This record gives sequence, structure tokens and C-alpha cells, in this order.
Amino acid sequence: MGLNVVIARHLASKRLQEIAQSLFFQYLCTLITSQEHARASTACPQSHQSAMEQEFASTLLENAVNEFAKLPGIGRKTALRLVLHLLKQDESVAHSFGESIIKMRDEIRYCRVCHNISESEVCPICSNPARDSETLCVVENVKDVMSIENTHQHHGLYHVLGGLISPMDGIGPQDIEIDSLVERVQQGKVKEIILALSATMEGDTTNFYIFRKLAPYPNVKITMLARGVSVGNEIEYTDELTLGRSIQNRTLFSDTFHKEQ
Repeated sequence: MGLNVVIARHLASKRLQEIAQSLFFQYLCTLITSQEHARASTACPQSHQSAMEQEFASTLLENAVNEFAKLPGIGRKTALRLVLHLLKQDESVAHSFGESIIKMRDEIRYCRVCHNISESEVCPICSNPARDSETLCVVENVKDVMSIENTHQHHGLYHVLGGLISPMDGIGPQDIEIDSLVERVQQGKVKEIILALSATMEGDTTNFYIFRKLAPYPNVKITMLARGVSVGNEIEYTDELTLGRSIQNRTLFSDTFHKEQ
């Protein structure tokens, strides 16, 4: 029994030595691998930087891509595709493209009456005698004018504020075209003001401010766009605020027939 114990202890000791050597070898491998990764990571930014510097063979091409990438929603890859597309076109196409942008920027102006974009001092809408000058639709920006015009439902004039009151963004009433709106009302020709602003906190704040500014003119009717459940929406997925306003501003079902007719 004593000899067996000695042999067992010897084998156990030898096994422990093999395990220790194996663990030590694994540690060395891990240490060497980590050092190699560290050297590769320090060298990677330089290679990446050089790759970025060599991305364009032409400085003119790179400058064009950088300018296109400044446009909203255009990344560098999309900008590169656009520039390469222009390079494939005839020179006259690229020249026409550039000249149209330069001409637009140099010659376009804002209407002195409604602040809509125009090619003359007064925009075509304000100078159109067929438009209803007694109805004024107040919008935030030029894009809203285009959207409402596409409906072919408004036949009056417009007033572009150029923004909304937003204290968080440092935009106050003096930063948008509210005073000029009041001046147009003071002339006595306007009978109705349509507040066509976004249904946001900034939009509602601007609506209320305009309502208070026009309070001294009781003969001017102030209306706003209807708010409610959109056509095609299901009640289940409509938010509570919109659904509540829809219930409060409900209309007679028979009126929908008359409006459609």
C-alpha cells in the first residue's frame, strides 16, 4: 500500500506539472497575440488616414464630392455617385446644372407682401387679381405654400412667417414675420385669417400669439386647420390627443355629403 501511495503521488505531481506548463504556454500565446493586436491597432489609424487621403485621385473630384455632401440627406457615397454621374454626362449638361443653381441663388428673391419666394418684387400669387384678397392663409415656410397650392382648395393669399416661435431654439416673435402680418390686417382688406401651422407645441404657441396680436381687430375671423382622424387611419392606432380633438370637433354626417358635392 505504501508503494502504491508513492506512485500515485508521483503521477499526480507529474500531472500537475503538465497542467502548469500547459497553462503557462497558453498565457504566453495570449500575451503575444494581444501585443500583436496592439501594434496593429496603433498602425490602423495611419493606414486608414492614408486610405482616406488616397480616396480621390483628383482634388477637383474630392472638392465636388465635399460640396454635394453638404446637402441635407446626402452622404459621401451618394455625393460620389452624383459627381461621377455628372462626369459621364456631356459638358453642356454639367454647365446647365451649375448655371441654374447660381442663377437661382443670385436672382431669386422674397415677395415684399407675403414673403414667398419670387422672381419679382411681388410674387405671382399676390399679383393675381383672381385670388381672394380677403382671405389670408398663414404658413410657416415656402414648402407649406406649395403643399396647400397643390390641394387647389385655397383661393386666397398667403403670409409666410419664415419660422415658428420656439423659446428653446431662441426664436421669438420678433424673429418671424408677425409684425408684417399685423400691418396687412391693419389695412382693413383682410376678413379671415387661416392659421395653417403645424400641430406642434411651437405651432400652437405661434397660433396663440397671433390670436392675441389680432385681438384688437374683431371684424377679422381667425380660423385654423381642422384636426382629427386622418382618412384611412384606424381608431385603434390614433393617439389620444388627436382622437379627443376629433370628438370635440365632430360634424354632422350629412355635411360630408354637401361638401363632397
